Amino acid sequence: MSTKFRTHGKGVVVWILLAVMVLGLGGFGISSFSGGSQKIGSVGDTDITVNDYARALQRQMNAVQQQIGRPLTVTEAKSYGIDQQVQAQLFAQAALSEEARRLGLSIGDAEVARQITGASAFHGPNGQFDRETYRMALRQQGYTEGDFERQVRDDIARNLLQGAIASGISAPKTLVDAYADYITESRPVSWAEVTEMDLTQEPAEPDEAALQSYYDAHQDRYTSPESREITYVWLTPDMLKDEATPDDTTLRAMYDQRSDEYRQPERRLVDKLVFPSEEEAQKAADRLNAGQISFEDLARERGLDITDIDLGEVTRGDLGNAADAVFALTEPGVVGPVATDLGPALFKMNGILPADDTTFEQAKPDLEAEATIDQARAMITAMTADLEDRLASGATLEDMAKDTKMELGHISMTPETKDGIAAYEDFRTAANSVTQQDFPELRTFDDGGVFALQLDGITPAAPIPFAEVRDRVIEDWRNDELARLKAERAEEVVAAVDAGAVLADQGLLVTNSAPVERTGFIEGAPTTLIGKIFETEPGKAAMVTDQDRVFVLVPGASIAADPAAPETAQLRDALAQRLGQSMSNDLATLFATAAEAKLGLNVNTAAINAVQAQMQ
Repeated sequence: MSTKFRTHGKGVVVWILLAVMVLGLGGFGISSFSGGSQKIGSVGDTDITVNDYARALQRQMNAVQQQIGRPLTVTEAKSYGIDQQVQAQLFAQAALSEEARRLGLSIGDAEVARQITGASAFHGPNGQFDRETYRMALRQQGYTEGDFERQVRDDIARNLLQGAIASGISAPKTLVDAYADYITESRPVSWAEVTEMDLTQEPAEPDEAALQSYYDAHQDRYTSPESREITYVWLTPDMLKDEATPDDTTLRAMYDQRSDEYRQPERRLVDKLVFPSEEEAQKAADRLNAGQISFEDLARERGLDITDIDLGEVTRGDLGNAADAVFALTEPGVVGPVATDLGPALFKMNGILPADDTTFEQAKPDLEAEATIDQARAMITAMTADLEDRLASGATLEDMAKDTKMELGHISMTPETKDGIAAYEDFRTAANSVTQQDFPELRTFDDGGVFALQLDGITPAAPIPFAEVRDRVIEDWRNDELARLKAERAEEVVAAVDAGAVLADQGLLVTNSAPVERTGFIEGAPTTLIGKIFETEPGKAAMVTDQDRVFVLVPGASIAADPAAPETAQLRDALAQRLGQSMSNDLATLFATAAEAKLGLNVNTAAINAVQAQMQ
């Protein structure tokens, strides 16, 4: 299914909040794009500015970074196709905006003002809309008030058009039934693992000729990889931590700067579900109180995932009008409806996090460790100019180790080398690209350290002599021979069962498992066995191999799930919701694609490349 409109249905205020959460993009050069006068393309008369593209690309990269737990470069983002996804989304949005404009679909000033003033991101300390906060947020994003308000107006109009196109789509019952039947189908199974004890013949012992032949036939297993011989010098903050001595004044200042971290008020883990009207919110609350539906299923009915409604850890100040009701709960539960900026909402409290007041003395060890490393980084920064000058003047790496605090080392680098200095990705990248013609130059680590390296030579990949790997060859030969004999024994059992014999009479230790679904699990069996159960005709036998393990299975007849069972009905409802939403997204995508073709799509590749280059 299409992913162009994965965010379909989110309110405009959510869009505003996402926009202001990525403040500070000026560091990527966004503010240098002439205030958005340049564009990466257009659909009809609707332009997509370089600022729009830079913000959207950075926002998507930030989302991926949170998932993988490390910074993401533009080059990596392009290799993942993130840049193409962002461009497709922006051009699709522009197509809808252009269609809305041509249809005369517009939003009044009052609604634009209501959306902006209601956004908590633009509220001041008193909890009310603050114009200076608003202006500062827009300025940091490179917007004028007029540009931003026009964009909000366009966003609301586009959402209305998109909703008119794609709302009310429901998946055909036959499609839902087919998916549900497939997922809930189950089969009992009898299965057994063929072990060495089940073989009818002992594995043969290889002679020298057999071993040599095996070694020759599997040369790739017994070849040492190419290695790059690298001499290096390095200096990291950890090497200087004994020389760094932060005083209590510094530590106390750090503690005071983090008072919010060390003195945290009571917090709650909260989900929030907003409804269009008080009546709908109250009906949902009544269904919850009657035990007819769960909070999560209410969210799914509205096309939302759990992540869409999760507020995370919140304080009283984060909840506005709902604070008293939520914090009055002494155990997990649901309160509401409560009036909010986005409409009447139900709040589910999932857990209580008590207030935390960490004293300076309690925090001091952690602060001291961090301050020590920070001071060591500063020491390295102060040395950097001198280190660079020495290398530029022709100092050898041995000279650097003798005359400075840098340490000398040597490493044989292969693709698998990840120990010591090779644990740093910066070093591995440099070591894999350096040539013997390159002079050593000072490079940096992400942790504030520095290093320099030179390539001494390259040792090509070469076969390891048979004598050195003889024991490995014997072990590998025996494992392969054992696997072959297990497979032959399994084939004999499969043939016997298919000829009318019973699996339990074949001398194997048979397990009779209860009916299992396609997404199920059988303890002691590999996941590949589950798939084979549903590929095999009931009553027939099949063999499954998983690395050096071999199994035989005989599935029973398929069993359909009870359509009256609550869990089956719940699954069908969830499938209907997901399939309907997916069809709605596809319809919106098709409409946008048709609009792009009809209105004319122009792409400024040079501007796209310029944005990506400035974000490197």
